[in-house]
Amino acid sequence: MPSTDVSDFARRDFTFNGKTKPVLLLGDTGPAVIVIHEVYGFTPALARFCRWIADAGMRVYAPILLGTPDATNPEIIKRSRLLHLCVSREFTLFRANRSSPIVDWLKPLARQAHADCGGPGVGAIGMCLTGGFALSMAVDPVVLAPALSQPGMPVNKPGAIDLSPADFACVKARTEQEGLQIRGYRFAGDPLSKPEKFETLRTVFGPAFTGVELPDASGNPDSPLAKAGRPPHSVFTGDLIDAPNEPTRQAADEVIAFFKKALAA
Repeated sequence: MPSTDVSDFARRDFTFNGKTKPVLLLGDTGPAVIVIHEVYGFTPALARFCRWIADAGMRVYAPILLGTPDATNPEIIKRSRLLHLCVSREFTLFRANRSSPIVDWLKPLARQAHADCGGPGVGAIGMCLTGGFALSMAVDPVVLAPALSQPGMPVNKPGAIDLSPADFACVKARTEQEGLQIRGYRFAGDPLSKPEKFETLRTVFGPAFTGVELPDASGNPDSPLAKAGRPPHSVFTGDLIDAPNEPTRQAADEVIAFFKKALAA
């Protein structure tokens, strides 16, 4: 079980568009990667993933959008969290053809991270609730490596992505004009991140989108979801098996290599 100790991370509070949020930072040098947590908040498993990115020579910026700015957040969804999300104006849960307003805070964070770290640009990865955020952020030319892990929003429209038509068009133009590449990851039988979402991404972006769909059997049998008798969902966190030759660990290595290659000076 990954540790809850995050004493190796630094914390900075960033203010954009009149809103201040904490961000956990890890790594001293290299280009920036924005790691956006799942609905659970920042967890021990996410801290582990951030350390792998930092160990590969990049600097992690992990904004805290929900929960506490440490790794004590459990991998469970509380009723109070769901109620908060349903009334929040920052997240788009059910509406298609609309980017979540919180992305308007994340895009300037990416620009600030680029200013801090230098290099050609930044990487970004969102997960589950935040899965589509990295794609929305890619309307900004500073984002050179967007990755979507088990994107699930909007929850009531299997083939929809929480992206406005204007943002879709902008990112598509970047794939055609700049060669922007996009990565996606999900478990094949995940009922929260439907296969139709990847089909939409393949249709819109063509060969610029690489979708990796892992067999359910490769999920961690000791994860909270597995113990509850549910299919695996969290590719890089709770359902990852940290062992050689495991498909989930190989997927983590692959997305880290994607960031490193796209952000190489």
